[in-house]
Amino acid sequence: MKTVIKVEGMSCNGCRMSVTNALLRVPGVKSAEVSLERKEAAVEHEASVSPAALKAAVDQAGFKAS
Repeated sequence: MKTVIKVEGMSCNGCRMSVTNALLRVPGVKSAEVSLERKEAAVEHEASVSPAALKAAVDQAGFKAS
């Protein structure tokens, strides 16, 4: 499955990496492509991973997911 979530609060490559790493730590996530320009994350994951879990990981990393 693929889920795209909006991410607010990123301003640099370090922010992008923080969001990427937070998403990759969610069990069942296969890959995460985070774009500073589009302010979003495209996440490939197993069906058992909920969008809420992805958003919670972004929020816990200090950013705002929607």
